[in-house]
Order: sequence, then C-alpha cells, then structure tokens
Amino acid sequence: MAVSEPLTTTESTPPKRHKRAKGVGSGAPSWPVIALFLLPAFLLYTVFMIWPLAQSLYFSFFEFKGLARGGFVGLRNFQELFTRYPLNEQLPRAFLHNVYFFVGTMAIQNTMGLLFARLLHGSRFGKRFFQTVYTMPYLISALVVGYLWSLMLNPLFGPVNQVLKAIGLEQLALPWLGDPKTALPAIILVNAWQWVGFPMLLFSAGLANIGDDLREAAQIDGTTSWKLFRFIELPLLLPVIGIVTVLTFIGNFNAFGIVWAMGGVNGEPAGSTDVLGLVFYRTAFRGGIDAFGLASALAVLMFVFIFGVSMFMLGRFRRWEENLT
Repeated sequence: MAVSEPLTTTESTPPKRHKRAKGVGSGAPSWPVIALFLLPAFLLYTVFMIWPLAQSLYFSFFEFKGLARGGFVGLRNFQELFTRYPLNEQLPRAFLHNVYFFVGTMAIQNTMGLLFARLLHGSRFGKRFFQTVYTMPYLISALVVGYLWSLMLNPLFGPVNQVLKAIGLEQLALPWLGDPKTALPAIILVNAWQWVGFPMLLFSAGLANIGDDLREAAQIDGTTSWKLFRFIELPLLLPVIGIVTVLTFIGNFNAFGIVWAMGGVNGEPAGSTDVLGLVFYRTAFRGGIDAFGLASALAVLMFVFIFGVSMFMLGRFRRWEENLT
C-alpha cells in the first residue's frame, strides 16, 4: 500500500504594503500640490474680501479729510452715525426696511420655491424645462431686472397696468413705484420673482435626497400627501431650510442693486424704499469731506450685525436638527 508523501507547508510571505500618498486619501496628490491649486482662490478671497474688511475696520477709527487720513478718533465715527443728521433718521428707517425686505422675501420667495420644488419633484414631464425657466432670472444682473420692471410698472405705458385695465381691474392699476405704500412691496415682489429659482433648486436637491422607502412606507400606512410632506419631508428638509434662511438674510440685508434701479439712490418715493446699502452709498460718496470714516464705520456695523445674526441662525438650526435625530 503506497503511502502518500506528507504535505509540505510553506510560509506565506506577507503582502507588500504600499505607501499611502500624502494627501487627503489614497491616491490623492500631496498637500503641497493641493495648496498650490488652492492658492489662487485664497489670494483672490483675501484681496477682495478679507483685506477690504480689515481696511474698513481700521479706517473707522480715524478722521478723514477727503481721502487723506487724519488723526485717531476712537469710536466717534460710530457715535455720529446715530447722532448726526440726517443719518440718525435714515439709519433706523433703512434698517426697518431691510427687516421688511427679509420677512417679505422669506414669506414669498422661499415659500414659492418650496412649493415649486415639491410640485416638480414628482413630475416626469417638463421638469428640467421649468427648473431652467425659474432659475433664469437670477442669472441676470439685478440692475437689468430692476430697470426692466420699472418700465413694466410704469403707470402711463407699463404693460402691467395696461393688462389690469384691459381685464376690467382699473382700480388695481396703481402707480406702483410712485406711492410710498406700494413701492417697497413692489420691489420685494420683483426681488422674490428674480430669486425664486435659487431656493427651488436647493429644495429640489433636498427632496431628491430623501429615500423613496420612507415615502412608500408612509403611503402603505395610508398617509395623505399633506401629512407625508408635513411630518416626513419638511422635517428632513430642515438643513436646507436653515441654509436658505441664512443666505436669504445675508442677501436681503446687503440689498442694493435692485432697490437702486427701482427706487433711486435716495430710496424714493419719500425714502420709502431706503435700505442700508443705499445709506452706505450716499454716506461714502455724498456725505461730505469727512464721509469716508463714517462710511467705514457703517460698513463695520453692517458686517458685525449680519455675521452675528447669521451665526446665531446657524446655531439654532443645528440644535433643531440635533433634536430631530
């Protein structure tokens, strides 16, 4: 009987370990290469954002005679913003108009953006077409949009009033930009019309990120479309709502172009469309020989307020998101 030879065991050699590239992940370029590619963007951001902000803060503590910097005055420029006429009257009014601008935009623009996103989410026909149509206006300059709508709202030859008269609504054919009661609401509506596509895209992305299994489970349980949106989709959209709210707040408290195009540099009529951006512009270029320091102080206050409120909003939304999980 043949005896089989015993099996010989050979020691397996451990596999060679490849050195991981020194970067953010396997196969990524090295950090010096990444820094080299980020350097142009960093320089542009520093030159056009960080440096002007630092200069404004520095200039706000000095007196100016034209463009010539004078002596150090401490907080005097900040004090004169609230004590010197007409700034002491224009700033509170302009700030209140910015608040109206933000609240009106949130109520109209973002609500309609969420509605359009929800309607288009389940649509299979024309979805890309309508998304393109809604997003086209905010790709156009705010000055161009403002001037075009000023012509359309003209009480004499504007097509808006002409259409209202043609369908028998003569009582609604108003001097929209000439009446202090309707001027600011008209600009808010135009601004919301221009930017409605931006929140719509963000909400569309948020809705697409929600798993279909959640919707299917809710539909199997007999949930209506309204309850599905109210108790499932809307809470899961909270991160997107937070981003949209903060971006809307920043944009509306920096509003300038569309208000200038539709209401003029003085916020006509009778200052009813005046906002902080217009006050800053008038202070810097029409405020007199010592206006440069005052304008710098106003820029610093605007930045501190917008930055502070934005960080507060982000913190609150993060807490609400944590409570949902």
